[in-house]
Amino acid sequence: MQKNYKFSVPDIKERTRIDKYITGFIENASRTKVQKAINLGNVIVNGNFVKSNYLLRSFDEIEIELPVPDKQEILAENIPLDIIFEDEYFLIVNKPAGMVTHPAYKNYSGTLVNAVMYYAQQKNESLSNINGFERAGIVHRLDKDTSGLLVIAKDEETHRLLSQQFFKHTIEREYNAIIWGLMKEKSGTIENRLGRDKRDRKKVAVLHPDETTGRIAITDYEVIEEYEFLSLIKLILKTGRTHQIRVHLSSIGHAVFGDETYGGRQPHSINLTSKIKAQIVNLLEVMPRQALHARVLGFIHPRTKEKMHFESSLPEDMRKIINKIKFSL
Repeated sequence: MQKNYKFSVPDIKERTRIDKYITGFIENASRTKVQKAINLGNVIVNGNFVKSNYLLRSFDEIEIELPVPDKQEILAENIPLDIIFEDEYFLIVNKPAGMVTHPAYKNYSGTLVNAVMYYAQQKNESLSNINGFERAGIVHRLDKDTSGLLVIAKDEETHRLLSQQFFKHTIEREYNAIIWGLMKEKSGTIENRLGRDKRDRKKVAVLHPDETTGRIAITDYEVIEEYEFLSLIKLILKTGRTHQIRVHLSSIGHAVFGDETYGGRQPHSINLTSKIKAQIVNLLEVMPRQALHARVLGFIHPRTKEKMHFESSLPEDMRKIINKIKFSL
């Protein structure tokens, strides 16, 4: 099975090899796969066949045809779950950092879905099948390296009613993040349009105010505590866009500490003395992921109509960062 893509190259300053550009533009497209497609004549630029070393120009029109990998069987796996609440309708799970929420290309095992499937089988219970068995009741998701609370529906009606609350943005969702630098405004709102980064389709970007594409994203923030060159903040999601918090904080110069994708593994606006440099190296070793945790999840119970509120304490790695930097002050 093949999938066709058509896109235009934006106004680029540096010319880039087409195989490298496509790999960054199309999710899950390896460079080997792209080069094979080029050699087979499945990549056309401005109506002409090209080689892998073709250097793209601004506004080139690209057409590419890539094979779609066959879906692999999703198996139940005996992976421990941190379940903080359960009734006959749903589970609330505290997902650890490093665990993918649901299976996808190159991640068909070790996911939260694999773990939940096993848990349900052991209890002889069902899970919602609204989005297919490979979602196994997952109502919403967290990035692989974001820890925190997720709700998993056991039946389709519960799933549908919870999804409506997410769609209407009535869900209470609070995050904690450790960020670079000290914020001038100790509380505020970040609002703009987010869309796929035109230079790298695996990333999300803040769009120009004149653009009408993308989707409005709104994040409220409040500083909880400040350290020498890092801050602990609280964030309230008013919308739930892909990578929303990470992109928003990066866009205002306060990337989430440790976030490799959005500039969180490099210092931001701080005086790099030798002491601070040594500290940073040490802290980044403790935090190989983005320091972001989904701490609070609240909603109206879809069946009993009771107001539900769940909290999860900061994970050990984030606590360790805070303790280390406090001890050094």
